[in-house]
Amino acid sequence: MDRGLYAAEHEAFRETVTTYVEREVVPNMERWEEARLVSRDAWLAAGRQGVVGLSGPADCGGGGQGDYRYRNVVLEELARVGANSLSSSFSLQDDILIPYVAALADRGQRARWLVPMCHGEMIAAIAMTEPGTGSDLKGIRTTGRKVEGGWRVSGSKTFITSGIQSDIVVVVARTSPEGGSDGFSLLVVEAGMAGFSRGRKLKKIGLNGQDTAELFFDDVFVPRENLLGTEGGGFRQLMRHLPLERLSIAATAVASADAALAWTLEYVQQRRAFGQPIADFQNTRFVLAEVATELDVTRAFVDKAVMAVGSGTLTAVEAAKAKLWATEVQHRAIDRLLQLFGGYGYMLEYPIARAYQDARVQRIFGGTNEIMKQIIGRDLIGRR
Repeated sequence: MDRGLYAAEHEAFRETVTTYVEREVVPNMERWEEARLVSRDAWLAAGRQGVVGLSGPADCGGGGQGDYRYRNVVLEELARVGANSLSSSFSLQDDILIPYVAALADRGQRARWLVPMCHGEMIAAIAMTEPGTGSDLKGIRTTGRKVEGGWRVSGSKTFITSGIQSDIVVVVARTSPEGGSDGFSLLVVEAGMAGFSRGRKLKKIGLNGQDTAELFFDDVFVPRENLLGTEGGGFRQLMRHLPLERLSIAATAVASADAALAWTLEYVQQRRAFGQPIADFQNTRFVLAEVATELDVTRAFVDKAVMAVGSGTLTAVEAAKAKLWATEVQHRAIDRLLQLFGGYGYMLEYPIARAYQDARVQRIFGGTNEIMKQIIGRDLIGRR
């Protein structure tokens, strides 16, 4: 069945991405995994070649692309070589931070932040999660106390992607204790501000090449010109862009599982047991058939969501469905495919092992899958 997602211009862009991946990513992946950090050289090269910054406005040096198919090409090509850590970091920049800044920044902020972000010269992070909040954003305790000329930010954040390298951090802070959901603002903390410090580079069971950190804010003065969007509008502003983040996670899940299937198909045809290729065993063929079918069906829904986000019609519920289902399929597929590798599937020298580790967080990212079920279920009940 013809997938029907890409046109000639998308496949031409794929050649650019493939060249970038082979030249800048593949030779450095092991080093990044060991350092638990992707080098800035990879970001700068991605900026020069237009691999990052796709969602940014053209007048700020971005790709000016509302067409998510270009981003999907990047996700697929990075997944093909198992570069999940870099893919996750780029997704944060292109699918979360750049859209936030592009939608909310004034002219001066666009020049200061958006232009270098689109060029890969500035790495951004968003600080939402706190030690005691998790998916409960309304439980955020980091405060922004209003003072002359700005705010004084105090509190801590954890599990912050790009937390070590980030040049700017969009901090979700409670700026009005009595404001309820209207009491949160997005305040941009810049590297070097007095009172801003980074804690541990956190050790994880996957995505080891992606730097994840604790961040601390000890009475950090954030000037008025670093308010992103409107004061008190932070919660609504966050909600507006969550569907795109969840689509990104779903698309990554499909791309990663598809790459794992390709690696497994190659392996089972080369590996022999009991005098024949593993591919000749009925169990192997049944597993491959089931995984391929689940992936094809899942891809059809996610591809439709990719087109919907480009037309501005993707709903929060549809994005939640895509994220929930695709990440569950990713987990199930990679687990079953790894089994076909036997003991070698447990060795990190095989990309399937790293893909297995990297997949686990997908059901937690962007709101846990339990939260996705809540969103979907609430919508179903509300229809009656």
